[in-house]
Amino acid sequence: MILRRLALFALLSLVAPMPALAGDVLVFAAASLRGAMDQVAEAWQAETGHSVTLSYAGSSALARQILAGAPADIFVSAAPVWMDVIDAQGLSVAGSRVDILGNTLVLIAHGAVATVPLDADFDLLARLGDGRLAMALVDAVPAGQYGKAALQTLGLWEAVAPQVAQADNVRAALALVAVGEAPLGIVYASDAAAEPRVSVLGIFAPGSHDVITYPAALLSEADDPAAAAFLQALQQPDAQAIFAAQGFVILDQP
Repeated sequence: MILRRLALFALLSLVAPMPALAGDVLVFAAASLRGAMDQVAEAWQAETGHSVTLSYAGSSALARQILAGAPADIFVSAAPVWMDVIDAQGLSVAGSRVDILGNTLVLIAHGAVATVPLDADFDLLARLGDGRLAMALVDAVPAGQYGKAALQTLGLWEAVAPQVAQADNVRAALALVAVGEAPLGIVYASDAAAEPRVSVLGIFAPGSHDVITYPAALLSEADDPAAAAFLQALQQPDAQAIFAAQGFVILDQP
C-alpha cells in the first residue's frame, strides 16, 4: 500500500502546473507553504483585486520546471540551494531575492504521543519497529536533506536508512504518517501544525542541520507589476502573522 501511495504522489508531482491567465501572478512555492500561502494569497486578492495562481511541489522539482522554461513569476524555495541554482542561470530578477521565513525540523508520529528529547540516546529503530520513516527525497528536497543531515548528526542515519520511505515532497511524507502508513516521519513544524492526525514526537536541534530558510525572488518571466507587489506583500505584517500562526519562523527583516 505504501508503495502505491508513493507512486501516486510521484505521478501527481509530474503534472505540469497550469499556465496563469492574463493578469494572474503565478507563484511556484515549496509544498510546505501550502495552506499558509493559500491564506495569504486569498487575503491579497481580496484587497487588491489581482489574482494569484499557486503551484506547489518540492523545491527541486519547481526549480527544474523553471530551468525548463515554465513561465512563473515568483519562486519561493524551502532552501537557498535551489534559489542559488535559479540565480546562477540568470532566471531571477537581480535585487529581488529576499529571505521571508524560517522553520523548525521535527519528528512526527501518527496519533497522540508525548514529546521526547532527540539526542544520542534516542532509539529511533525501537520506535519504528518494522515500520517506515517517511521523509521527503533526501538528496533533492530540502526537508529530506535537512532530515538526513539531522539524523547523521545524531549518528542514526546509517541504521535507519533502509527503513526510510522517500516521498516527492514534505507534504507527501506528512500524508503517509497522517493516514498511518508510516508510524514516524520528518517534516517541518508548520506541516505538523497543519495536520491534526499527527503529533510532534521530538524537535531536532537547530545545530543538527543547516538553518531552514525560505528565499523568494521575482523571476525574469514576470512582466506584470502585480508580481512584484505580491512578493512585497509576503513580507508585510499581515502575511507574516498568517505564516507565524501556522508554525513558520518569522525572520528579522533588514
